[in-house]
Amino acid sequence: MAAVELILLQRVEKLGQMGDIVKVKPGFARNYLLPQKKALRATKENRTYFDNRKAQLEAENLKRKEEAERIAERVAGLSIVIIRQAGESGSLYGSVSNRDISEGCTEGGLTIDRSQVILPHPIKTLGLTQVRVVLHPEVSLNVTVNTARSPEEAERQIRGEAVGRAAEEDVPLESDIVFDPGAGDQPDVP
Repeated sequence: MAAVELILLQRVEKLGQMGDIVKVKPGFARNYLLPQKKALRATKENRTYFDNRKAQLEAENLKRKEEAERIAERVAGLSIVIIRQAGESGSLYGSVSNRDISEGCTEGGLTIDRSQVILPHPIKTLGLTQVRVVLHPEVSLNVTVNTARSPEEAERQIRGEAVGRAAEEDVPLESDIVFDPGAGDQPDVP
């Protein structure tokens, strides 16, 4: 399949800046860039249209970027708590997804869409995780996701205390105290 030439209408991570003419696979153009209005096909008419509107598009982009920077400053250091069921080893019975994080951010005062959450892989264990939230193609911020079994456990994690299996390893089990591994009846060996 031949690559499709597009004019980017905004910065696209790992692809290019506004105004760049890029070649991408047809599916990426058809399913993502064109429907999201992030690019135009690089036809002669569209190039003329883009050149005529370039100053206006750059001004709109700058305005959106400044607004995103103000929001990022206002909510810098945002931390959200997500309560989930987990096993004794600290692994979750499910996972924390982009949707869960976006809902937690909305409750924390930052209204975002789940597509703005950049999660390299689902969160499947208890603990604190840094997640990147993209407010604008050029502005992002880190949100701390605190995954715990209860609000009390979340508080302990914030203070830096070990929870789950890590906390249990520091405390000897009762069976270790009661039973001495060398004591007891020994079989008679001739």
